[in-house]
Amino acid sequence: VQLQASGGGLVQAGGSLRLSCVFSGRTFSKYVMGWFRQAPGKERVFVASISSSGASTYYADSVQGRFTISRDDAKKTVHLQIDNLKSEDTAVYFCASALFGRLQRLGDVLYWGHGTLVTVSS
Repeated sequence: VQLQASGGGLVQAGGSLRLSCVFSGRTFSKYVMGWFRQAPGKERVFVASISSSGASTYYADSVQGRFTISRDDAKKTVHLQIDNLKSEDTAVYFCASALFGRLQRLGDVLYWGHGTLVTVSS
């Protein structure tokens, strides 16, 4: 399995971005998919996840109401729509996958993708 994230960039506070993660491998539909982020000098933390069926989504408190995770099984892709960006959202965003659980802890992750950098200017 390989995960390829894209969509990061430099954006002004209040703006929006859409991150995408393409899954290469079999049985994408069986995987829980999610996003973590790592700000400069800080630990990697959970952002959002979506169940294998797409029926359930989970968000960190800090992004609830501003971030939306979705998946397109036909394209083996998971998206993270980020609205009303804040300076504290500046981080490298990592796509992740797991076969079980809610994918909210680093230890839950089975596969990591390379990160995509989001920089928010104030």
